[in-house]
Amino acid sequence: MGSSIAYHLKNDPNFTGNVVVIERDPTYARASSALSASSIRQQFSTPLNIHLSRYGIGFLRQASTLLDVDLGLKEPGYLFLASDAGEAVLRANHAVQKGEGCAVELLDPAALRGRFPWISAEGVRLASHGVANEGWFDGPALMQAFRRKARELGARYVADEVLKLRPNAVTLRSGTTIEAATIVLAAGPWSGEVAATAGIALPVEPRRRSVFVFDVRKPPGLMPLTIDPSGTWCRPEGRFYIGGTTPAEGNDPPTAPLDVQHQEWDDMVWPAIAHRVPAFEAAKVVNSWAGYYEYNTFDQNGIVGRHPEIDSLIFATGFSGHGIQQSPAVGRAVAELIVHGSYRTLDLSPFGYERISAGKPIRELNVV
Repeated sequence: MGSSIAYHLKNDPNFTGNVVVIERDPTYARASSALSASSIRQQFSTPLNIHLSRYGIGFLRQASTLLDVDLGLKEPGYLFLASDAGEAVLRANHAVQKGEGCAVELLDPAALRGRFPWISAEGVRLASHGVANEGWFDGPALMQAFRRKARELGARYVADEVLKLRPNAVTLRSGTTIEAATIVLAAGPWSGEVAATAGIALPVEPRRRSVFVFDVRKPPGLMPLTIDPSGTWCRPEGRFYIGGTTPAEGNDPPTAPLDVQHQEWDDMVWPAIAHRVPAFEAAKVVNSWAGYYEYNTFDQNGIVGRHPEIDSLIFATGFSGHGIQQSPAVGRAVAELIVHGSYRTLDLSPFGYERISAGKPIRELNVV
């Protein structure tokens, strides 16, 4: 997110300032972007999230021209499955998506089996299938391309850590103080910690998510990213497949170490995908990793825009697992806010910090 903002700022001919990106982990070994499942969808319950990802898919398609990178974008879509209990929410989300012009279709169990013969429709009351503008891509390549282009355009990257945030300056672990007319807080899962050094309550914290890479004897066939009613998801990844789930209640603490929760595969992921996709009954884990969601505990939506009392401070954080797909749109929007004083392409004001202090959440119901 920070590199996208840097790129969009330096790519704007009206911007005449300097850009410095403070990066405490220049290896990106713990970066959420490097550890993301790197997927993109329009099947959200919040219209603004739909607009952010719609812009994102257009940007990804032009990445070879804009960023000189091949992101390996694939667009087989998303497939959300709902049980009896989830049918009403799925229909309500579908109405929002159709109202925003999304290419989505509802499938009853018979139609679901007809479209995807490899799936078991047991326990499924309704499915929502994105027939266009959804898929996955090389997220780490996007991150590095933003960084490379930003540096080529003149942005400076500093390997250091912010210890103290002030309205117009940051103090770094090295002892250096950097002053700036505008400071953008885009510290991902650690944004809440950085904000706290300025006495700002920001409800963003790291939440661990495990991803499992598995192989099967006989591939089931063309497959979208599939979300079971249990919340477990899976999709193709090259010759393998990847999958994961939301941790069980009581097992999702903030700042948990980035250790893969192998028990999740045994207890939650494999049972769900083997039931849903019979070809996965003989699945074998060949690799795994863990990464952090920058989880917004308030309403699981991004927090973007100026602090209501500190005009020099801008937030770009809290995307709760949607950040990499929304980074092109948010990067451009924040750059517009800095250069022009207002949003030009997409109005992100509904995601402003003010909703938090006012206690008015914008709930995103489709959090995977």
